Amino acid sequence: MEPVSVGIDVSKRELVIAVAPTGVRWTSETTVAAIGAVVERLRALTPRIIVVEATGGYERALVAAIAAVDLPVAVINPRQARAFAQALGRTAKTDAIDAEVLATFGDRLKIEARPVADAATQALAALVARRRQLLEMIGMERARLEHAPPTGPITRELRRHIRWLERRVDDVDDDIGTSIAAHPTWRVKEDLLRSVPGIGPTTARTLLAELPELGRLDRRRIAALVGVAPVNCDSGQFRGQRHIWGGRASVRATLYMAALVATRRNAPLSAFYRRLRDRGKIGKVALVAVMRKLLTIVNAMMKHQVRWTAEVASTPASPSGRARVATV
Repeated sequence: MEPVSVGIDVSKRELVIAVAPTGVRWTSETTVAAIGAVVERLRALTPRIIVVEATGGYERALVAAIAAVDLPVAVINPRQARAFAQALGRTAKTDAIDAEVLATFGDRLKIEARPVADAATQALAALVARRRQLLEMIGMERARLEHAPPTGPITRELRRHIRWLERRVDDVDDDIGTSIAAHPTWRVKEDLLRSVPGIGPTTARTLLAELPELGRLDRRRIAALVGVAPVNCDSGQFRGQRHIWGGRASVRATLYMAALVATRRNAPLSAFYRRLRDRGKIGKVALVAVMRKLLTIVNAMMKHQVRWTAEVASTPASPSGRARVATV
C-alpha cells in the first residue's frame, strides 16, 4: 500500500481527520473515548506522518494519545499551514479544508515526526507559563496603581491584589522547584545551566520546560527553533538588513535577559559583545548575537553534559555545527 499522510484539524469539540492522497475524511468528538477510537483507526492506516496544528492546547490530549502508541506525529505552526494553503490556491478556510491541507502538507513536503513532550515536561511548562502570567498581571496592576487616587478603596484593592499575586508567584516557584527536585535528569540539567554566568533560576527553568530539544539539535537548528537565527532579506541587487523572526517568543524573551546580564558578568560573552560594538554593530544587534552565542554554548553543554568553563565558551564549533567540548 502507498504510504499515507493524515491531517487533523482540532477544535474544542470536534476533530476533522483527512487522509492524503486517498481523500478519506471523517469527524470525531474530542472526548477521551472518541480520541481513543480515532487513534485505533489511525493505527490501522499505518500513516507515514500525522500532522496537527498547534491550537493553544486543544491538541495536547490527541497528540499525547497518538504518541503513546508510537505513531509518527508532527505539531506544526498554524502560520506554516496557512501559507501552504495559499500556495495551493486554497483561499477558503473551513475545518474540512484545513484538515485536507494538513494531510497534503505532510504528503508533499515529507516532513518528519517531531518529539512530543512527556506529561511531566508539559506539567512543568504549564507551571512556568503560569508564573509568567502572574508576573504580567502584577505589572498591569502596578500600572493601574500609578494612576489610581493616592488613597481610597481602589488603591487599597490594587495593593491587596498585588500582594496576593506576589504570594502566588512564590507558591508557583516552590511548585516548580519541587517538580525539578523530583526529576533526577532535570536536577542535573538545571545545575549545568545555572553554572553559566548570566543564567539564573528563571532562565534555567524556562529552558528546561519550554526548550526540551536543547542538546539534541545542532547549533543552526536550535537557533532557528528559538528564533535567534538571522533571516536574509535580499533581492536582485538589493541587500537588506538581517532580522530575527519567528521561533519561541517566551524562550527568546528569557534568553534576552540572560544575555543582558552576561554582557556584564560573563567575561567571554562580555568580550564578544564589546568586539561587536567596536566593529560598529548597534547595541541590539550585538545583544542578539550574544543571545545566539549563549544558546549555542548551553546547547553544547547539554549535549556533552559539561559545566560552564571559559574554555567551553571559547571552543570553536565543528563543521557539523556542534561545539567540540570535552566531557568532564
